[in-house]
Amino acid sequence: MSEDDINKSWHLSKSIPLTLIFAIACQTVALIWFVASLRSDVDNNARELVRQDTRISSLEEIVQNQAVTMGRMDENIKAIRDAVESMAVK
Repeated sequence: MSEDDINKSWHLSKSIPLTLIFAIACQTVALIWFVASLRSDVDNNARELVRQDTRISSLEEIVQNQAVTMGRMDENIKAIRDAVESMAVK
C-alpha cells in the first residue's frame, strides 16, 4: 500500500461530536425495542382473538340451545292452555 492509499482510507472525522453518535445509537436501540414490543402486542392480540372466537362460538351454541328450550316451553304452555280451556268448557 502506498501512502496515498492509507490517507484515502475511510476514517471518522473528528468534527462529528461523540454525543451525536451516542444519540443515534440510543435511537436505534429505542426503535428496536419499540418494534419488539409492537410485535409482542400483535402476537398477544392474535392469541386473544382466537380465545374470543372460541368463547363466541360457545355462547352461540348456548343461545341456540336456549332458543330450542324456549320453543319447547312455548309448546308446553300452549298444550296446558288448551287442556285448561277444554276442561273449562266441559
